[in-house]
Amino acid sequence: MTQSLVEVERKWLVHTPPDLPAHQGTEVIQGYIVLAEDGTEVRLRRIGEQCFQTVKSAGGLVRGELEVELTQEQFEALWPATTGRRLAKTRYRVPWAGTHIEIDVYSGSLAGLVVAEVEFPSAGESGQFTAPPWCGTEVTEDEAYKNVNLALHGKPGRISSPRGTNAHRSCG
Repeated sequence: MTQSLVEVERKWLVHTPPDLPAHQGTEVIQGYIVLAEDGTEVRLRRIGEQCFQTVKSAGGLVRGELEVELTQEQFEALWPATTGRRLAKTRYRVPWAGTHIEIDVYSGSLAGLVVAEVEFPSAGESGQFTAPPWCGTEVTEDEAYKNVNLALHGKPGRISSPRGTNAHRSCG
């Protein structure tokens, strides 16, 4: 069983990624079982051969998160409940400034979308991070770029900044 009580993550659009073939990519599929009115989501995810069920609270930079590893059989039994709320991507882990940046290259109806994500131990540490020059607009607080909304609504037509956040801040 894997679990984390809090996730601190920043996210950027990537228009010109680094040399991704130099890094091993992992296929990721995920789908959503429950989408509660308060923003809580329950998702299934398969990363390579590992399967997980995750409960995430609403939020931007900092969110509650509880993740439990599933067997392949459990995943397959639950997967049909995600029909119509799925996405697929290839995830690359790229070293940068003493950490790893996860670069997600989406496929299917989200083809062409590339996003970089970095997880941090604290919100304070996230503010000290300088992203690489190949990062574009930061979309950490932009609801349209949350995976759940990508699975439900597809690629955003434009970058929006809900709740008056600073979602247009460039990285670095």
